[in-house]
Amino acid sequence: MDLDKFTIFERVATLVSEQLDFERDKIELDTSFEEIDADSLDILELMMTLEEEFGLEVEDEEVGNIETVGYLVDYIREHTS
Repeated sequence: MDLDKFTIFERVATLVSEQLDFERDKIELDTSFEEIDADSLDILELMMTLEEEFGLEVEDEEVGNIETVGYLVDYIREHTS
């Protein structure tokens, strides 16, 4: 599956907005999960949703490195192409 960055961002932003109850229009690539006020359980649940959505597995040790929406988009892009 070869997805472009914009397509991945749109899907991720929509899922983040829905799952973390955060206004979609305020989500940009540089939006941090701290700004969204997501705790570790929120991030873990989001990762499970994204794994299912994109058909990938996010390594446990990688979850702690995911601080922004952009980092997550890049991670997904690298691991789905």
